[in-house]
Amino acid sequence: MHTLMVADDHPLFREAIAAVIEAGLPGSRLLEAESLGEALRRAETCDELDLMLLDLGLPDSEGLEGLRALRDTLPWLPVVILSADQERRTILDAINLGAVGYIPKSTPRRDLLAALNQLLEGQLYLPPDIMRRPPPPRPPPVSEQSSPPLRLHELTDKQLEVLMRLRHGASNKVIARELDIAETTVKSHVSAILHKLGVPGRVQAILAVSEADLEGLLAERHGVSP
Repeated sequence: MHTLMVADDHPLFREAIAAVIEAGLPGSRLLEAESLGEALRRAETCDELDLMLLDLGLPDSEGLEGLRALRDTLPWLPVVILSADQERRTILDAINLGAVGYIPKSTPRRDLLAALNQLLEGQLYLPPDIMRRPPPPRPPPVSEQSSPPLRLHELTDKQLEVLMRLRHGASNKVIARELDIAETTVKSHVSAILHKLGVPGRVQAILAVSEADLEGLLAERHGVSP
């Protein structure tokens, strides 16, 4: 059973999402919010929340400000953007800010359900037709904007174990089950990992450690050959 929340100020759209989830994700629960403030309040008191579906056109937030607020307040929470905006730049900006996916509101019902299943499995979702478009020209790299060195040495053993599972696409629920810890503990570890690595979301954490030997680092700490 999954718990999702849709934050959108259009009742008809929330009803449509509810119908998709009821039909395609039986046993799942959908919470609803019609503003960013309501979404934040409800999410902060819902420890079992697995995924937030966030509209970019809420009355009390503008553009990606709602995503920024959610990342600052609830860094452990996976957030996917639901929007009529299909600009490639907006999509990439959302991912850079820590969103785990981006679903255009024009997405057909079957594809929407597939996207939700993919996201609930801990994977990233991007609209393939939009991402296949040629990217705009990139400005020349600036040395001052280079990424800081990874601070893996600051992670505890348990945080390394959580990060290893994040890298394999595991959701908070799956990580809790595999490590035999509470889901709230997993969320605390995820928040600490993001802070220590200096990244805004789990997607960026996964990308940052894609080439790192996390297993070897953990084994080295305990004097065990990987």
